[in-house]
Amino acid sequence: MDQLPRIPSFKLNGQRALVTGASSGIGQGCAVALAEAGAHVVLAARGLDRLNSTVEAIRELGYSCEALALDVAEVEATQAVLENQQPFNILVNSAGLAIHSPAVDTQIADFDTVMNVNLRGAYFLTTAVAKALKASGKSGSLINISSQMAHVGGVDRAVYCASKFAVEGFTKAMAIEWGSAGIRVNTICPTFIRTPLTEQTFDQPERVAWIKEKIKLGRTGVVEDIMGSVLYLASDASSLVTGTALMVDGGWTAD
Repeated sequence: MDQLPRIPSFKLNGQRALVTGASSGIGQGCAVALAEAGAHVVLAARGLDRLNSTVEAIRELGYSCEALALDVAEVEATQAVLENQQPFNILVNSAGLAIHSPAVDTQIADFDTVMNVNLRGAYFLTTAVAKALKASGKSGSLINISSQMAHVGGVDRAVYCASKFAVEGFTKAMAIEWGSAGIRVNTICPTFIRTPLTEQTFDQPERVAWIKEKIKLGRTGVVEDIMGSVLYLASDASSLVTGTALMVDGGWTAD
């Protein structure tokens, strides 16, 4: 009989990965997943204290990683830092923040703060990593941590939704532009995941009730729910996947 097909490898040995927002929450989980799969992971965040603690914990497990102080909102400084780095085969852009309020009460400073990280920072970090890949002739997988709120609306979340809808847009455009170079660009769109970023929401019983009503699987998410998704998109298992959004939302957007 003909030889049976074999599943593509999920291993990332020999790959270099950059994960932003890596000191806690989803970014931290993604860094652990990629390191466990064999990648050398550069963990980036603004504060080095928590970041170094995460790096030490990952190294204690026997995996390869290092810390990098980086504020993606400082675009020019970020670009300068990356110019002194070897190309990254994998990017997980997990730095993000949210400032929630009714749309009519949105403060201009709050709007700019969110957009500078979630959109402007993400955009230029993605292009910086892609530029280095293209110059080196290497392929890669660039992953933006988006949100289910990039596909639906939410109470008091107009600014956050706007930032994440925009991430989906540039992800598709970049996927088209860089496909011929073997550079894939995708998003992961989580539902509400318990992290330090979302504790403010989880402290509001009425919001928790609204969330659980929307999630068809009947539970909110944990960081571990994202780890398999990022490994899939980073690895050869997703080699024909680009320009798309991987929903990890418990069925929220199935309506």
